Amino acid sequence: MKITDLTEEQAAYIENKLNEYDEKHIGCKPEGRIRIGIAEDDKLIAGLDACMTAYKILYVSTVFVDEAYRRKGYGKKLIAEMEKRAKALGADTIRLDTFNWQGKDFYEALGYRRVGSYDNPENGYSEYFFLKRI
Repeated sequence: MKITDLTEEQAAYIENKLNEYDEKHIGCKPEGRIRIGIAEDDKLIAGLDACMTAYKILYVSTVFVDEAYRRKGYGKKLIAEMEKRAKALGADTIRLDTFNWQGKDFYEALGYRRVGSYDNPENGYSEYFFLKRI
């Protein structure tokens, strides 16, 4: 047995094999993506990126609001629009994660339920995992 680094093609092959295996158990192929932003005077000041995953779960990978525009409702508007679009895609659950300096309190205020967390004091951070049924 020898452990080696994978090429891009080999990594894609492994990913495809996992997807084939998962499809036998999941029974549906997740499709759909939400990429939305807010611009002001042609400047992008906020944005969100999310994709459908297995079991009708929308995974939110990125939410960002420029610091000058925070606490003015832009993030809340992004999340509300994302939730509306998630329903249209057929999602019934939204999941996301955030670090302690990011949006933990923000997501809790919007009805997201913390389902897990861990602390890493050696490196100075905590991470939180959230779900919301829609």
